[in-house]
Amino acid sequence: MPATETEKDILQWDVNNWSTALHYWNKNINWQKVETCLEIGGREGGLSLWLALKGKKVISSDFEKSKINAEPLHKKYKLEDKIQYQDINALEIPYENHFDVIVFKSIVGGIARNYDDGKQIQRQVFNQIYKALKPGGKLLFAENSVASPLHRYFRKRFNNWVSWRYITIDECKEFLKDFSSIDLKTTGVLGGFGRNERQKELLSKADKVILNTLTPKNWKYIIYGIAEK
Repeated sequence: MPATETEKDILQWDVNNWSTALHYWNKNINWQKVETCLEIGGREGGLSLWLALKGKKVISSDFEKSKINAEPLHKKYKLEDKIQYQDINALEIPYENHFDVIVFKSIVGGIARNYDDGKQIQRQVFNQIYKALKPGGKLLFAENSVASPLHRYFRKRFNNWVSWRYITIDECKEFLKDFSSIDLKTTGVLGGFGRNERQKELLSKADKVILNTLTPKNWKYIIYGIAEK
């Protein structure tokens, strides 16, 4: 099914593959029990928009300029008055036992790239999320994975994301070890090779029809799921 315009606003890029996580979260969370939510690393605030459209209380956050960067999208949907904005360092989240849901998409690789011990920094992000969630609260996550040797080659050869610290499936499980339950999925093989959104959309169809089924989990470039505190 093609992505809707709202999904494009929420996810911004490679929408067809990343929307797999969105649909999974939609189906596997009891939204009637969710009130307080936090998006970290939100940039344009797409996931904050997604939560606000569900009628939830949302803090849209990023390391800096959270309101400046995210409010225009929320104004488009006339939801800016329903969303709070706060600059939050994901390594020092200033809340404890507070949120029913924390959500992020594609942030931990970027946070780690300026540190010598990137893995430890990524672990700290997950520890901070754990601290900020209420008991029984849920982390909804979607992150770029190491993926296949071909992905690693093309990243190094054709773009400037070499310093991004992509995570493995085993590392993701390790980061989530303190959570009481983890449901982890993977998706996306060819979609990430597209040079523009049209190409990504076409390639993602092959992923969904054939390649997600035929290829190993560790070949896929998106890790997503739900972890409960």
